[in-house]
Amino acid sequence: MKRAIVWTLVGLALGALAGCSGGKSGQRISGSGSTFVAPLLAEKWAPAYKKARDREVDYNAVGSGAGIKDLMDKQVAFACSDAPLNHEQMDKAKETGDVIHVPLVVGAVAIMYNLPDVKEPIHFTGPILADIYLGKISKWNDERLKEVNKDVKLPDTPIAVVARSDGSGTSFIFTGYLAKVSEAWKKDVGEANTLPKWPQAVKNQEKGSGGVAGLVQKTPGAIGYVELRYTRGKEDIKYGKVENDAKKFVLPSLDSTVAATDNLKENDIPDDLRFSMTNLGGEETYPICGAVWAVMFTKQKPETAQALKDFFSWVLTTGQEMCKPEDYAPLPKALVERAQKKVDSIKGE
Repeated sequence: MKRAIVWTLVGLALGALAGCSGGKSGQRISGSGSTFVAPLLAEKWAPAYKKARDREVDYNAVGSGAGIKDLMDKQVAFACSDAPLNHEQMDKAKETGDVIHVPLVVGAVAIMYNLPDVKEPIHFTGPILADIYLGKISKWNDERLKEVNKDVKLPDTPIAVVARSDGSGTSFIFTGYLAKVSEAWKKDVGEANTLPKWPQAVKNQEKGSGGVAGLVQKTPGAIGYVELRYTRGKEDIKYGKVENDAKKFVLPSLDSTVAATDNLKENDIPDDLRFSMTNLGGEETYPICGAVWAVMFTKQKPETAQALKDFFSWVLTTGQEMCKPEDYAPLPKALVERAQKKVDSIKGE
């Protein structure tokens, strides 16, 4: 949470920049949005880019929904989101100009829980996760959980369900997965959504992935979903195995996220590059994965256009080499080429 607060304060202080100003050659750009990608973008890419090119990139990790609002309000030059714009948002964006989605990286959403006495990773199926969030499974020793965790002694403890309170791409990925694997979820709650109408069972909510992780950590019996990177280096955070499309229970990891990118079929990616990565095939694939996009208008002031093209071209080349050490999966080569064409479409006017 401290890190998120620092990013927010930096973003507020730079709000007046509204895109591109200051810095050497006047090429300083600001963006906001996804907490999912923030550890990579704010802590690794931006400092490395400054060292390599002596150009500033400021990022305010406020959540995907707030980032898109900032973009629409012209407060930033780019927004990062784990959820592509929906039809309504696309129509609104067209009032300003053409907008592009540039995929940057792929990450996994981990199912974390607070059960100190359970040593082995708990197994979850998609329908079980849906029913936990629907309130149909309310105890850790529910028969359905015991059925897929026969070697685990599950406690007679109430499940405290935790979710994001803000507009979130991580919620979009998670609820999109639930809608694919549970007809009950799809009927009662709906499709993928950055800010779903959570069922009554979701009584605990917090802002940001760091906020969810912190709330789960301090709440006995809690369950929540966070981008995998937020569990890194925290031995007290436990996360489970999720059954994939091949009926294998898989832990979220760099390898299982890369396996998801390996099973992303080129033909399943539309020309606008708005695609889903949940519940893909492959025995080693983790099923709750998603991409992060940089969303930008194609028409920019000349200096802003050049700054955006320079930075995101760097992200799609040198920046991709920095993904795996931070537990993110780089984009497949073919997708990088298509993403670069989107970047090239940015024009200064």
